[in-house]
Amino acid sequence: MEREHPREVIAAACAQYGQDVVIDWCVAFLTGEISGEDAYGPDLPKLVAITGSANPGGWSQPVDPVNYYWIRVWAARALLYVWRDDAVEALAAVADDPAWRVREHVARITAQRELGQLVDALLPMLDHELPRVRAAAVRAIGAAGEYEHARAVEGLRDDPDNAVRVAVERALERLERRLDRELG
Repeated sequence: MEREHPREVIAAACAQYGQDVVIDWCVAFLTGEISGEDAYGPDLPKLVAITGSANPGGWSQPVDPVNYYWIRVWAARALLYVWRDDAVEALAAVADDPAWRVREHVARITAQRELGQLVDALLPMLDHELPRVRAAAVRAIGAAGEYEHARAVEGLRDDPDNAVRVAVERALERLERRLDRELG
């Protein structure tokens, strides 16, 4: 069975429940207003709606609390496909989430939506142990950062991971174009 793309899942959820309702659920999952126990309990239909799966995660019941972070990952991922400006507050609240996948999604959304107000919160991700998190933060800074953020990105020019180094060069080029000024 082929799974639907998350974009299609979120579009279907919005068609059924309304865009504002879906965003409200995502914000509630991200901020912990809907707990892991509730997400796999009375609020399971909301989680099913944003994941497109009758058993999100495919775990046996009861779900091990160690996997509750996936709820925040799925909620953040949904915000790539549906948006309302006040969702930025929830993203700011989870920019330092213990789960790297959540932080990576915050960076992806920051880049996609050009959310300059989140850039400072992403700076610690430049030191993350995983290259994909560092690269996501670099791309976000290139998309939404300001002149003063360039130096932090330049610090990764010699990163051991090629994908990060490529992201750095592209981010610096993008910053120069966006800001219409040379960085060096």
